[in-house]
This record gives sequence, C-alpha cells and structure tokens, in this order.
Amino acid sequence: MIKVKFSTRSIHVGEEPDIVNGTGDVVREIHLSTTFARKDPLEPTRGYEYTRTGNPTRQALEEKIASLEGGKHGLAFSSGLSAETVLFLSLLSPGDHVIASEDLYGGTERLLRTLVSRIGITYEMRDLSDASSLGSIPPNTKMVYFETPSNPLLRIIDIAEVSRIAKEHGSISVVDNTFASPYFQNPLEMGADVVVHSMTKYINGHSDSLGGALVTSNDDLYEGLKFNQNAIGAVMSPFDSYLTMRGLKTLSVRMDKHRENAEKLVRFLQGHEKIGTVYYPGLESHRNHAIASRQMRGYGGMISFTIDTDNAGIRNFASSTRYFALAESLGGVESLMEIPSLMTHAGIPREIRKKTGISDNLVRISVGIEDYDDLQEDLDHALGKV
Repeated sequence: MIKVKFSTRSIHVGEEPDIVNGTGDVVREIHLSTTFARKDPLEPTRGYEYTRTGNPTRQALEEKIASLEGGKHGLAFSSGLSAETVLFLSLLSPGDHVIASEDLYGGTERLLRTLVSRIGITYEMRDLSDASSLGSIPPNTKMVYFETPSNPLLRIIDIAEVSRIAKEHGSISVVDNTFASPYFQNPLEMGADVVVHSMTKYINGHSDSLGGALVTSNDDLYEGLKFNQNAIGAVMSPFDSYLTMRGLKTLSVRMDKHRENAEKLVRFLQGHEKIGTVYYPGLESHRNHAIASRQMRGYGGMISFTIDTDNAGIRNFASSTRYFALAESLGGVESLMEIPSLMTHAGIPREIRKKTGISDNLVRISVGIEDYDDLQEDLDHALGKV
C-alpha cells in the first residue's frame, strides 16, 4: 500500500479485514496470549511461537509504522529508550565511535553517557545543524545519530546532507523523527538508514501508552535489530500496540491541528513583551528555516521560548496555567509545558546544558488540539504572573 496516501495507510495497513479465514474484524484483535500452540514441533502456527518473539497485534503496528515512514521493516518496543538501547547494542561494538547532535533529549544523552560508553563505545556531540561540523570524522565512527527538529531547541539538521556524509565515511545515519512525526517528515526518503520514534508521543497521541519504534529499509540492519529485540525482550505489549494503532489512525488530522495552533501561538509569543527568544522552525528567522521548508511538510506542534525573568519567575509562570499541564512528555491531544533545565534535561550536567543553549529560563510547550483562543488566554494569564 506504499502508493496509497498517508491517511488511508494510517487506517488500513496491518488491519485489513480477513473475511475468508477470519471474522472480518475491521480493527485488529488484541492477541493477549503469551504463547501459541502448534500441531508440529517444527512448524509454529502462522509463524508465531511466543509473544516476545512475535505477536499478531504488535506485528500489525510494526507494519503500519513502517508503511507511514516509507520503510520495509518496523519494530515496536516497550519505550523509545528501549528502542534506542537495542539500536546501540545491535549496531555498535566495543571500539566503535558515535557522533551525536549536541541538542538531544536528556534520556538519550544519559543512555550514551552512562550505559553505551561503559561497554567501550565512545561518543561525541556536535552541532549538526551545521553539516560542515562533520568535516572531520574519526575512522572508527560507525553511527551518526541526530534529532530534527531537536529537543528542546528545535534545531533543524539537513537529513540528506548529513546522511550523505555519514555514508561516505561508512557510518550509519540514524534520525529521531519523534518531533516531526511521519506525517510531516520521512528521513528514510532522504537517505537515513534508520528512523527512531518515541511512539509515546505523536504516534499514539493520547498520553496513555508507552512505546518506541525503529524503522529501516536495510535488510541486514533489520535482521540484527530483530534478533536483539527478541534477545533483549524490550517489546511492546499487545494492549499498548492496540492503543497505538488506534491513535495512529487520526495522526494526520491531529498533526494539522497541532501545527495550526502552534503557528498562531508563535505569533502571539513573538509579540509579547515578556518573551525573549522563540524557537520554531516555521519562523523565517530560524537559522535553518530553508532546510526545514525543504524537508518537512509542516513545522509541527512544538515551541520553545525564553522568558525574561529569573528562576522564581519561571516557576510562577509554569504553575499558573490551566490548560497547559506542567508535565514531561509531548505530542498528546492535550497541551503540555515543561522547563527543560528542571525536568526533561535535568540529568544533563549544567555545563553541557549551558553550552548547548538550554538556559534556566527556557520553556518548552507541546501545543495540543484544544480551541486556540483558550490556549492563548492561558499563556497570557500565566505570563501575567511573571
């Protein structure tokens, strides 16, 4: 169904009704069984043996996310970080080197710093929003890992150019596409080798299911990732797979509303006297706006901004909203707000945060799909408390 348009694929891939051998369900059943009986010890029933190895509900989701990213293979995990763990452990060996974008989700940076580096894999962080920073690559570099838009400064990285440079040096290019979602951006089509998602976010969209995904069109990479998905056991449950598939069916309409609300709020924030810098790739003043316009079909629902105040003022602001819940995560239908230095990126040493531009007065918001007027009034009221 790769030629079928996005919204149709989001609804139908992996959930085609079986009216010949099945009951014609238009929604994929939740297969809760942990094991599957067989008649012959050498022939698993329809290929299923044990739910950690393969489950019909999870497989349907894996087919769906692969289709939406334009890839051949999808793998669903228990969380975004478990997907990244399997990625690093599958594709890297002691002595290998990783180049990562410096503006990363705090959990990813922590994973590299506290786990991956302990098994003899080295890493460094560079500002990959300037592709020329890859001018010098150590010969043992096996992976270039980056987010675009990035978390939390919404930096834009040229996927095609960075992937091209990585390939020239024999490195795998990996793109975390969580902020954009496959509706607005498809890195595999621009040369990336693997796409990562925290499906907890926009993919699910309702803040009620934890999950992660890897998508690739490379058969060899897939075989290694699939083997370790089973060996490590960090798989998505059947019920979470069902919830995520249900959320995916409305991804396109949700993303359009997230974007619409975000673009209006950006204009409001830019005109507010207490706001310093606004970070949003849709702004012409954004450093890499031209690249974002070329590789994205929409600029998304994430906004970051600074408030001209001190720590007390930031906390007053964050505790004064009604509809923007002060909470980590993002991508749900409800609007969320967080202070990166105190929440999602608090585990990153302060000197690293400062170097990458994550200041103490930085706020990140995930704009939901509520009525816009209520969201603007909510932020305006909270800014009045600063």
